[in-house]
Amino acid sequence: MSAQKQRNIAIIAHVDHGKTTLVDQLFRQSGTFRENQRVDERAMDSNDLEKERGITILAKCTSVEWNGTRINIVDTPGHADFGGEVERILSMVDGVILLVDSSEGAMPQTKFVTGKALALGLKPIVVVNKIDRPDGRPDEVLDEVFDLFVSLDANDEQLDFPVLYASGRNGYASDDIDAREGDLTPLFQKIVDHVPAPSADPDGPFKFLVTLLDRDNFLGRILTGLVFSGTVKLNAPIHALDADGKVIETGRASKLMAFHGLERVPVEEARAGDIISLAGLTEATVANTICDPSVTEPLQAQPIDPPTLSMRFAVNDSPMAGREGSKVTSRMIRDRLNREAESNVAIRVTESADKDSFEVAGRGELQLGVLIETMRREGFELGISRPRVLFDKDEDGNRTEPYETVVIDVDEEHSGTVVEKMAARKGEMTDMRPSGGGKTRITFSAPSRGLIGYHGEFLSDTRGTGIMNRLFEKYGPYKGPIEGRANGVLISNGTGEAVGYALNALEERGELFIVPQQKIYEGMIIGENAKPQDLEVNPMKSKQLTNFRSTGKDDAIRLTPPRAMTLEQAIAYIDNDEMVEVTPETIRLRKAILDPNERKKASRKVEA
Repeated sequence: MSAQKQRNIAIIAHVDHGKTTLVDQLFRQSGTFRENQRVDERAMDSNDLEKERGITILAKCTSVEWNGTRINIVDTPGHADFGGEVERILSMVDGVILLVDSSEGAMPQTKFVTGKALALGLKPIVVVNKIDRPDGRPDEVLDEVFDLFVSLDANDEQLDFPVLYASGRNGYASDDIDAREGDLTPLFQKIVDHVPAPSADPDGPFKFLVTLLDRDNFLGRILTGLVFSGTVKLNAPIHALDADGKVIETGRASKLMAFHGLERVPVEEARAGDIISLAGLTEATVANTICDPSVTEPLQAQPIDPPTLSMRFAVNDSPMAGREGSKVTSRMIRDRLNREAESNVAIRVTESADKDSFEVAGRGELQLGVLIETMRREGFELGISRPRVLFDKDEDGNRTEPYETVVIDVDEEHSGTVVEKMAARKGEMTDMRPSGGGKTRITFSAPSRGLIGYHGEFLSDTRGTGIMNRLFEKYGPYKGPIEGRANGVLISNGTGEAVGYALNALEERGELFIVPQQKIYEGMIIGENAKPQDLEVNPMKSKQLTNFRSTGKDDAIRLTPPRAMTLEQAIAYIDNDEMVEVTPETIRLRKAILDPNERKKASRKVEA
């Protein structure tokens, strides 16, 4: 298909604003799915975790045909942890659809992605979605979007954006703010009229920029991206160049695939302007240029953001190791992490000297949390350390650390608490303004180190109403020590089963994390101490039996329900000398050194 009959667009939206649902409807109405074909809801969020969390983690390409025009659509992640994907995807497309919820309006996360799109000169189409919400306020939302574009330095052409009002779930879009029925024809028409055809060079030598990478068991590495110039035929000789123009490898285009709906279909050739997938190379990765052997100049690519956080993934060595998972050896863990690092360019894996653990560096807690959750579902057992930030040095040899821009939306009454807590975590306030509806938007520049584990506390401080968005900002001067967790923990001094009678007595010591009859072991953390010190306790002590008849007053033990932690909460909670034991069935907290005497020796060494 000629480039003139093609449109490449990305869809930008905040988590939960209905982006993936809208793409489903575009499929249905363009005839990509047969009338009677059974298709999952939100077909684009294909990964289990994406379905559960309702977020898009991996960018995906798809395409629909409408009246003879092929529209390639890229679904972008909304979370900053996956921001590395977003910047590169935008270099593949010629226009963006900005989808905003008619009630929530433009959110901070959308702002980051939109800012990148506008800076690249892309022209937006604004779709106000969920127009049928009873609490919708489309006029105000449109004003907010306009103000957002102005604040992001949009040019006059970008500010003259077309607007549609839509309900992705019900499958209609219209110019009319009061429309409550119809189909998506106006949206297809806007894309064809408003988004320019790819500005590719059909006569030049073949050049292709890799923006996404994944693996296939049969084809090996699959590189996806946009053909910037020329034509490539099946089995043509090609080579890969890095950003400096150095040849990484040479090979052949052993397989070419284009997108049709959700499927990749094999094609004989690809032309300038096409978004395709290509197999046949073993070394080339994201941001490399794949081209004709005559080409020596690489295409300009977005640099990959540096990892800012790392965690230790260790073989599970607890007394309960191997009971719940099927993949427990270091070899299995190493192979799995290397496979992840190959397809996810934002992750770096290094093996420790003892070969029992791996340092995994990534972009943020969410990204690493998603990797751990995926691995436990695949049957892995792991010991995970507290996240730590990756320090660097500046030209003068001074220590630097990663900073993040933190944008917080809170009700006005909670803003004082948030400012106080962020100050304690060495965050500096850079902006504070009312954002309407009794809410305040506060922007901070804060070291990533101070934000580890703050999200849970933030939600309880704002009674669950606060929204926090984070994005890597820069490496800046080291901010000195930051206070950690204020309370100590309750540690089991033996192995066995917890007893209700003992737990009842321990409740006055602090908050429990376990229930009666739960299997526990020496060195496992069973609760939080009300005081700053750690305390070793016996949760297996049972009631002494006497030959006196009880009057029943102390028979019924009523325990407060224990605090249950999700994986992310557990990782954020632990201290430097603690670990999270992750298995397919359970998440346990434990001390890194289980033996109490060894633990005391180690802590003396640290103090010395």
